[in-house]
Amino acid sequence: MRISISFPNSTQIQQFLKIESGLDYSYQEVGASQKEEPKNYDNDHSSIYLGRGEELWSQAKKVLDHWQQFPKGWTKILPAQAPLEVNQNVAVLFRMWGLWFTNSARIVYVLKEENRYGFAYGTLPGHVEKGEECFWIEREANGAIYYHIKAFSKPRFWLAKLGYPIARMYQRKFVRDSLNQFVALTTATLGKDYQKNIKL
Repeated sequence: MRISISFPNSTQIQQFLKIESGLDYSYQEVGASQKEEPKNYDNDHSSIYLGRGEELWSQAKKVLDHWQQFPKGWTKILPAQAPLEVNQNVAVLFRMWGLWFTNSARIVYVLKEENRYGFAYGTLPGHVEKGEECFWIEREANGAIYYHIKAFSKPRFWLAKLGYPIARMYQRKFVRDSLNQFVALTTATLGKDYQKNIKL
């Protein structure tokens, strides 16, 4: 993990990812986000109703393809156009207390099914937490489309352990912001009505 006052430049990100790309995951339960909830972790699963129809489904896939589910202003994924492919390494940045925290993660698996689309990434040693997070959209039998976030995590670095309640607060903020942003991005251009159904 890197902490800086200003947003890191491209050279710093490249150097960070070069080091992290040679390292293994920082947790043993790789791929567990698509199975049962691992013990001794904080397990979270939230979802929101997006709407119905092929046009909305296509738009929702584009949001995931471009990592746009990450809240603007205080989070960022680099490389910005990282492809959704297994073993793709990314830098996960977030801003807190006026500082930028740079973390490392790697895509564990990708979902490209007829009615389910998304991916999960897992933490590398350069991440403040350890665990896994999955982002996906799912079309149910009745045609309703939902956006899901499922994660299991626990603090890895002393800073996260010391500020555990604050870390959990920011995790919940991330989920709320991501759900709302996803709805806005998938429905604003379509001009369709939608119903929010946040489960936190």
